[in-house]
Amino acid sequence: MRAQDYGRDVLSGRKKKTVPEVVAEVGVVVEDPASGFCGAVTRFEHGHVVLEDRHGATRLFPLRPAGFLLDGRPVTLVRPAPAAKAPTRSASGSVRVEGAPARVARDSRIWVEGVHDAELVERVWGHDLRVEGVVVEPLDGVDVLAERIAGFGTGPGRRLGVLVDHLVAGSKESRLVEGIRDAHVLVTGHPYVDVWQAVKPASVGIAAWPVVPRGVPWKEGVCAALGWGEPWEGWRRVLAGVSGFRDLETPLLGAVERLIDFVTEPV
Repeated sequence: MRAQDYGRDVLSGRKKKTVPEVVAEVGVVVEDPASGFCGAVTRFEHGHVVLEDRHGATRLFPLRPAGFLLDGRPVTLVRPAPAAKAPTRSASGSVRVEGAPARVARDSRIWVEGVHDAELVERVWGHDLRVEGVVVEPLDGVDVLAERIAGFGTGPGRRLGVLVDHLVAGSKESRLVEGIRDAHVLVTGHPYVDVWQAVKPASVGIAAWPVVPRGVPWKEGVCAALGWGEPWEGWRRVLAGVSGFRDLETPLLGAVERLIDFVTEPV
């Protein structure tokens, strides 16, 4: 008798049953059909899954196809996908760029009033500035700002961003910068007498910055009131209290961010 006499294979049209895959999240309860051990997923070890039963006993099982029962039905346990790694943030809050090659410094610059300002900017924005190739230089006061700008020679691709302390209406600093009319220069500032005040008091362990009497140099007055010794010792305390942008007052943050945007803006 020939095979075709029997007609079509009655089993040929049946679909094969597929065993569903289940992500083995911690806490998923499954049963090993071979041993009858039932437990919750706790961890993974060398291609195996560790189950813990309701009595606290643990056993190791290989992750094999259709190797477990979930609610009485065969399933294939698969490991969860690795969690996406959150981007690392720099001290300024920006996304840290890892492995970037060293960049040649731009012709544009950021100027700040003094060494303390420069060190504080470096502490918070140093990573960003190195990625962008921006150099920060201290001016040693704004009295010489107009002369320094003239000597620098600004132009397209050669911009200046200037950070000024105590830039408030009627101050000496505001009068000095009012006459600057250069499209390639941006002056920003903060309202504090000294950049120390732009650090939040709580970050340096005090309730508030002391009020310094008129005629007394501000740093010396602060250190005397707080018992911090000499100004260089006080500054060491202040800088040590800053680990990131959250330690700084908003006016300084905004002023520096605007300067970085200005000097890195494409020509």
